[in-house]
Amino acid sequence: MATDEYDHAAIRDLLGAWAVHALTPAEQRSLPGHLAECASCAAEAARLRETVRLLDGPAAGLAPPRAAVRDDVLARAFAARPPAPRTAPHAEPYAAAVAALQALLAELDPDADAAPDPAAWRTPVIHDWTVQDTVAHLIAADEHLATHLGLPANAPAAPTVPVAAQETDWRTDWASRTHRVIAHERARAPRDTVATWHAQAAALLDTPAARDPEQAARTATLVGIRLPVAEHFLIRAFETWIHADDIGRAVDRPVPPPPAAHLWRLVRLAVRILGQALGPDAEPVALTVTDDARGTEWILGAEGAPVRAELALHPVDFCLLIGGRAAPGTVPRGALGDEEAVRAVLDRAARLAWL
Repeated sequence: MATDEYDHAAIRDLLGAWAVHALTPAEQRSLPGHLAECASCAAEAARLRETVRLLDGPAAGLAPPRAAVRDDVLARAFAARPPAPRTAPHAEPYAAAVAALQALLAELDPDADAAPDPAAWRTPVIHDWTVQDTVAHLIAADEHLATHLGLPANAPAAPTVPVAAQETDWRTDWASRTHRVIAHERARAPRDTVATWHAQAAALLDTPAARDPEQAARTATLVGIRLPVAEHFLIRAFETWIHADDIGRAVDRPVPPPPAAHLWRLVRLAVRILGQALGPDAEPVALTVTDDARGTEWILGAEGAPVRAELALHPVDFCLLIGGRAAPGTVPRGALGDEEAVRAVLDRAARLAWL
């Protein structure tokens, strides 16, 4: 089969996914040039997109339920695509968080053929960031792991500074990189910002470290913490979920927490980081993270010393506290014993936030 015939067949198989905005960034880039040159594919693409519009419109007579028909279109679209590379378990929470945020952002910009609604993208979210700014921040945040794994940088280059002034802590570098990326992305269309973020996320999930646990076991110091790369993927999942939740609250589209298996992986990682932050001399506190299905207890602080207090938190509330989205004084909790020891754990947990 000739190359142009192969391209034609491959792209025709992607048209269903294109009609329901289900293409990967790489697939999305392959379509415009072909559709501009191939009248039959362009006509089929227009027909499929019109079908999707009709499915989203008012129901008519005794037509099948739109949701069921749309599900069938999606199933056929995905069935026509080649299988995506499978991620290893350590990268699955990040892959799920990326998919959830992508779905949320698609609700703000559902029609790729229409001009985006600027008001939605300018909605204030957190800090002084809009929706677009928050996505831009994720470009900057993901880039720490991305460049470590050999991917190209998206952030504009930092200005040259004298050698004597190059020693900066990671939080300063983090804030500087975010500032540069947000300033750059504010000059671009929101869709372009989302496309850049999603392409970088997809590239991260396509690295060998996302699929090979042995490579992911290698350690790296990122965001001030030396951890296996596998756990840096969990940190990326944590931050992506937190910022998706930020955006969801801002635009009144609630975002569910991660699936239970993913959430508990985030909890275990957060407990380890909190334990390191408290150090070996802190007053011992028994921390229980529990929900309706399960609970796990850890002893934080000095080993071998009598436990001074007990603290119980829901896993979502615990993660929101670690993420800086719940206040130590008001987070729902159960507590017994030394209130000072409890307050020290809660305060230290809240100070871990960099998001």
